[in-house]
Amino acid sequence: MDPTATREIGQTGLAVTQLGFGAAHFGELYSLVTEEDAQATCAAAYKGGVRLYDTAPWYGVGLSEHRLGTFLRGQPRDEFIVSTKIGRVLSAPKQTEGFDNGMWLGGLPFELRFDYTYDAVMRSWEDSLQRLSLNRVDLLIIHDLDLVYHQTPENVERYMRQLEDGGGMRALEELKAGGQIKAIGAGINRDHAMLQFLDRIDLDCFLVAMPYTLIDQGVLTDLFPRCQAKGMSVIIGSPYASGILATGVSSGGGKYNYEDAPPEIVEKVAGIEKVCARHNVPLQAAALQFPLGHPMVASIIPGGVTAAQVEQNVKAVSTQIPADFWAELKAEGLLAAEAPVPE
Repeated sequence: MDPTATREIGQTGLAVTQLGFGAAHFGELYSLVTEEDAQATCAAAYKGGVRLYDTAPWYGVGLSEHRLGTFLRGQPRDEFIVSTKIGRVLSAPKQTEGFDNGMWLGGLPFELRFDYTYDAVMRSWEDSLQRLSLNRVDLLIIHDLDLVYHQTPENVERYMRQLEDGGGMRALEELKAGGQIKAIGAGINRDHAMLQFLDRIDLDCFLVAMPYTLIDQGVLTDLFPRCQAKGMSVIIGSPYASGILATGVSSGGGKYNYEDAPPEIVEKVAGIEKVCARHNVPLQAAALQFPLGHPMVASIIPGGVTAAQVEQNVKAVSTQIPADFWAELKAEGLLAAEAPVPE
C-alpha cells in the first residue's frame, strides 16, 4: 500500500495522503517532547511523503500548533494539507503564577473555554492561523462535541445549539464559501456522537478517535453506511487504538481507549498477534492498513514523537500483507466478516 497515494475528503476536491500525521503528542500528554525531537519528527514525516498534518488548540493548549507550524511554514504551502479544530478558545489565565493546565504533562499556560458560537469559531480559526504561522488551513474540525468531554446529554445539546442557533456552523460555512477552508468535519471520540451530527448537521467528514480499528468495527452496519449515503469521508485518528495495536500485549497489556486495556481487549489482541505471527505480518502494519481497506476512509493519522516512530509508520503502511491473513482473522472471529480489507 502506497502511503503517499491520495484520497478525496467527501466531495470537496481536497485530496489527502492515505498516511497522515497526528500532532497531538506534541502537546505533551504522556511525556515531555523536546523542540528538537518535534522538528525531527515532522521532517521525517515530510521526507516519507506524508502531506496531511492534523493538530488542535487543545493539544498542549496551543503548543502542538506552534510546533507543527514551525516546521510547516518552511515548506511550500501548496504541497501539504493541514487541519485544526474549533470548539475551545484559549486565553491568558487570571492567575499566571503556578498555573496548572490540567491533563497535559507539559503544554502551554493558557486557560480555555468551550464555545461553538459564531464569534468563537472565528476567533479560534484566526488564533490557530497565528499559532501555525500560516494564513490558511484546509480542513476545520468541530472538536470533542460529545459526552466524553461534556459529560451530560444536556451539555452536549447546549453546545449543539451554539453550532445551530449561535452561528457556529454559519461561521464554518462562510469560511468554506469564501475559500479560507476547503472542508468541514467533526472530531469525535465515540460512535454515538456521530449520530447527532448525521441527524442534524451536514459535514464533509468525521475524524474518529476510536470507533474503527483492527479491534472494533461496530460502525460498519449502521453509521458508516449513513455516512456513505451523505457522501462523507472518515479520517481515522487513532489507528493503534491509542497504543495497544502498536505495542502488542507481550509487555503485559498496553493502552486502549487512552486507558489500561481491559482483559477482553488484551485477549483479542493476543489472538490477532498469533495470526500475525503465522503470516509474518507485523501487528503495526495490520493496524495501519486495515482501516484503509474501507473506501470511505480517506486517511489514517497515527502520531509520533520521534523520527524513528514516523519512519516505522511509513514502513508499516508499505508492508505487503497477503490476502490469506485477512481471511484467517475473519475465520477466527477476530475481524468482522463484512469488513472490507486492503487488496
